[in-house]
Amino acid sequence: MKSTHSWRNAPTYQSGNWYWDKKSDSLHFEAHNDLKDEMDRYIETNGYKFLRTITTAEEVIFHQNFARPETSYDYETIVSIDVRNLVLFLMPKEFLTKKFIEFMHTTEVSRLLNSLIMYFAYFLRLVELILIRRDELNGNMGIIQSEQTVETRRMFSIHLSQYRMLVGRNYSVILMDEGKVDHSNKCGSITISDNLIQEQFLAVATQIVWISMHRMAYDVIEMEMNRLFRSEHFIINKPGYLKFTAAEKSLLYGRRNKIVNCLAQVSPLIQELEHVPNEDLPILWIGERKYCGTDIRIATLELEYIVPNQQLHLIDVSRGIMGHPKRFYDTLLNLNWSAVREEHYSLENDPYHILRQPHLQLPNINEPTIRIMSKHCEHFLKLHRMNESISRKMLSKWLRRESIISSANGMVGVDIYNRCKNDLADSSYGPPIREIISNYFKVVTKLRKE
Repeated sequence: MKSTHSWRNAPTYQSGNWYWDKKSDSLHFEAHNDLKDEMDRYIETNGYKFLRTITTAEEVIFHQNFARPETSYDYETIVSIDVRNLVLFLMPKEFLTKKFIEFMHTTEVSRLLNSLIMYFAYFLRLVELILIRRDELNGNMGIIQSEQTVETRRMFSIHLSQYRMLVGRNYSVILMDEGKVDHSNKCGSITISDNLIQEQFLAVATQIVWISMHRMAYDVIEMEMNRLFRSEHFIINKPGYLKFTAAEKSLLYGRRNKIVNCLAQVSPLIQELEHVPNEDLPILWIGERKYCGTDIRIATLELEYIVPNQQLHLIDVSRGIMGHPKRFYDTLLNLNWSAVREEHYSLENDPYHILRQPHLQLPNINEPTIRIMSKHCEHFLKLHRMNESISRKMLSKWLRRESIISSANGMVGVDIYNRCKNDLADSSYGPPIREIISNYFKVVTKLRKE
């Protein structure tokens, strides 16, 4: 098998554990693929096993066949496509169907994942606030809540509800779009085929959000993801899941959340769209129309949504690993603190929010009154974000992922001497000059359009 990629760029990352061998009185390395315990190799999401780590051979294959090419726009920056490609490489082989792979590369799913990452970036901060508040109330020196504290928490809940509206809007577009996912949102009315796609999407979306959030709070993300797209009826009693009180649920889930009989239950995402306040109606057009008005909250939400991931640092917004330089991360998108220390960042000079911890900005308590008095003008501009559909060649690669990995494993183990020897003995030539020039102009034209 001849590869068109250079072997000199093969990563040196290898996952495993070091242990002390008493017999030889020395350190030994045990790779994860040799471990008997599957907990070190896999992580289970909604009953499906995703790879937690990869071998050196799998890493080389991923870079050469499935990672975003170097000719992509802003290749040196982490964007949602990078996380999506990694999760598709780590997902179980039963997910490798043409319908599901094409579905994950649609514009509608890309927008839904973008809004989900926005939502969970804010949701996890509120969960942390709740846990801190628990410690304050349960300690010996309990702090009494003031009226101002209650109003602040109410504003936090309203802001989270607005992020949930964005997710619900994007999700409803997929529900109404024929040929993508066409299933009812109520319990007991989902066909076997559609239910399978929904189950697979929720598992992949959970992994994408979890990796995007620095692999933090996995159980919280998995629990909330199932609640959002289904309801609390589908949340299982897992040991790692948090238990929220009624007051905490009202803060996190909003006033629109209602629990009824399973057959009549509607998912929280759809509930948010059933009764949208008049001042929040422009949220449903974010990303489609350019907002013209004086409502600062709508303008802020629009800015966060339409700014590409690679430019988030320009508006000083933190959204997990999105927009961070790739040089700070390994293949599995784990942060390498040694590389960060070489940049000599400080709290005053931290454009990517790596040293600064994500925080909640205190809202204006009088914001609802100000928003009601805001003026909404007629829109003049429509927004359109470019999203490349998957090519036939790339689709074929994803469908043949398992065979590519199994057939390439032997090549990875060949040493440098034998590889050079094989290259010298190879008498085949590369592509013709015209093809090279044509490919060059295609790349340049695409980058100029973006």
